[in-house]
Amino acid sequence: MNTESAARPEGEGITPDRLLHTGACDEITAEDLALASGRDLTPENIEWAERRLAQRGRAAIEEQLP
Repeated sequence: MNTESAARPEGEGITPDRLLHTGACDEITAEDLALASGRDLTPENIEWAERRLAQRGRAAIEEQLP
């Protein structure tokens, strides 16, 4: 018997697939990009993010994340 899994309370341990997601298939918003770049959600930063998304697409946010 695996003692590690036996020591865990029922319901803990493996995260169900329905709760796991990477966001890889979700549409990225200007707000997402602004926040990922450490900017506040101001009208100017939202406009910057919209321009950046228009130019770079999904790569714009991927450049911000490790």
